[in-house]
Amino acid sequence: MTAPEIRHVLLDADEVLQHTPVSLEAAAGQLAERVSPELRADLWALEWPALRGEIDFFAESAAIARRHGAELDPAELFTQAWRSIVVDPDSTALVARLRVAGYGVHLGTNQEHHRARFMRADLGFDDGRFDVAVYSCDIGLAKPDPAYFDKAVAMIGAEPGSVLFVDDRQENVDGARSAGLVAERWELADGHAVLRELLAGHGVLVHG
Repeated sequence: MTAPEIRHVLLDADEVLQHTPVSLEAAAGQLAERVSPELRADLWALEWPALRGEIDFFAESAAIARRHGAELDPAELFTQAWRSIVVDPDSTALVARLRVAGYGVHLGTNQEHHRARFMRADLGFDDGRFDVAVYSCDIGLAKPDPAYFDKAVAMIGAEPGSVLFVDDRQENVDGARSAGLVAERWELADGHAVLRELLAGHGVLVHG
């Protein structure tokens, strides 16, 4: 039995489509200085429930900050950090070329509701560049759970083997493969020439 032809490309956001700051300090500056190690640990404990859309991250983190006696508005802290995100122009151009070539191009990303809203409104992710956008907070599932990928291909309306997933984290690549998708690990630091080679290796050819 031959493998199905790749007709769709599902792309992660952070470090695939956009550059993210290396640390909270680099992104938020002096605001981050108000975050003690103990507060930071409690904030990060909210990550997975927030990514699955189970909690309001800003409301829960504000309550935690108050318990720590921190003079800090987490909404201000994280929104300031998100302003350091830079959408990569080469990745954006590649998305456009893939669509011109006839491929379905989709977004597959783990985000909590507020950051997803920032990406849509402030970074332009709702400008029509993707055919389907799969935000973890919207579907109640997060990578690397194979169920996330099951839901993604159902939303795309494709067979898993016809979807090529690209992510910077190997655990997410492994989760996609276990759900039957074709998947490759790649990040912006690897360079777009490497990504084009990976795509070509699966018969996904783009020009320009």
